[in-house]
Amino acid sequence: MSKRLAVARHAKSSWADPDLADHERPLNARGRRAATVVGRHLRDAGWVPDLVLCSSARRTCETLALFDLPTATDVLVEDRLYGVGASGLLARLHAVPAGVGSVLLLAHNPGIEELARVLVDDSDALPEKFPTGAVAEVDLPISTWKDLRPHIGRLRRMLVPRELTGA
Repeated sequence: MSKRLAVARHAKSSWADPDLADHERPLNARGRRAATVVGRHLRDAGWVPDLVLCSSARRTCETLALFDLPTATDVLVEDRLYGVGASGLLARLHAVPAGVGSVLLLAHNPGIEELARVLVDDSDALPEKFPTGAVAEVDLPISTWKDLRPHIGRLRRMLVPRELTGA
């Protein structure tokens, strides 16, 4: 038995309005393009998560919407995923029901990058930095999410927007 996890960082956000609270920052044009391309690659690969765990920040919710996942996918938008570190993200994954086979976790750096490095067995397979809009798909040899622990995942693939679009 195994599980699959896609660890995703929100796409590029806008800093156009300096008075806007960080939680409310939207995607910029580049971020919208990147999220659309990454979503298409996920769908073309036939990968559809059973569950999406998404930070409540505007930029993560907009990224998720542009991924354009099938409406049958269960989506949980959670305040507690905003700004949380790798240990908090790992704790949240431990609470995923055992019957869920695949999860897309969409949140923020540095937590997302740290979590990916903690989970994969070969962190050198990951890029030096986890860019905005990037997704790391990880195969996990576990039967329940409670069994998730450091360095047991195998990086299946890494989607980096600029490598998919040339932008």
